[in-house]
Amino acid sequence: MPGKRGQKPKASGRKPDASEKPRTTGQRPKAEGTKPRARIAKPEVASPKALGGRLLRESLKAKKARASRVLAALEQLYPQAATELAHTNPFELLIATVLSAQATDASVNKATPALFARYPDARALAQATPEEVEPFIKTIGLYRAKAKNIVLLARQLLKRHGGAVPVDKARLRELPGVGWKTATVVLGAAFGVPGIAVDTHLMRLAGRLGFSSQKDPEKIGADLEKLFPRDRWVFVHHALILFGRYRCTARKPHCQGCPIYLECWSKGAW
Repeated sequence: MPGKRGQKPKASGRKPDASEKPRTTGQRPKAEGTKPRARIAKPEVASPKALGGRLLRESLKAKKARASRVLAALEQLYPQAATELAHTNPFELLIATVLSAQATDASVNKATPALFARYPDARALAQATPEEVEPFIKTIGLYRAKAKNIVLLARQLLKRHGGAVPVDKARLRELPGVGWKTATVVLGAAFGVPGIAVDTHLMRLAGRLGFSSQKDPEKIGADLEKLFPRDRWVFVHHALILFGRYRCTARKPHCQGCPIYLECWSKGAW
């Protein structure tokens, strides 16, 4: 009779015959005499968490000493480091910097000659409409929003500052499309006002070099400004951009022969 519901069937007590093959579990049987496969060790890469711990353990004095050696190397590499945005005056630099957000300097430089030929100053640009400006910058990312911003910016420059670019970070940041980074770049490149603006290149290098574990650009800039002499802040900004753009790139940094390799806390990760 079949067993009652809920009861387990009793074991038959039958012993397996020696000729019967054992049941497999889905794994291939190992051949006799084969050695276990050795595990391939993965290269050790410093994680952001590990770097953060090292940052906490390094004294400010030691970090400044490393920064000094990095600065010396950058001065050898890029003695005339400057912005690669083409401009002839502060107004053009301001407009070009606004246009460079989430775009390459090269793409901006291709568009601005015709733009500035048509709108050479704030008064001329203030009289235009965004739709009239769009064709000049349509090869730049987010060109519609940027066309609107630079027209409004020109109008505010004309209304509040007589068309001149103010040499004041707070007043610059009141203008459409101008944030902390743009204001810092313009003040440094156009007027020599000390400051280290932080873009994607500097964010990457500050982490790789172990100079900052922050994620916010303004906080990274503050960390960098603690390490370098004030009169070299503008140079450091431009030199690190060039180094990040052409040497310590995001995906495949050129570590072989790198002049600051010994100062880098990410060495060996690539």
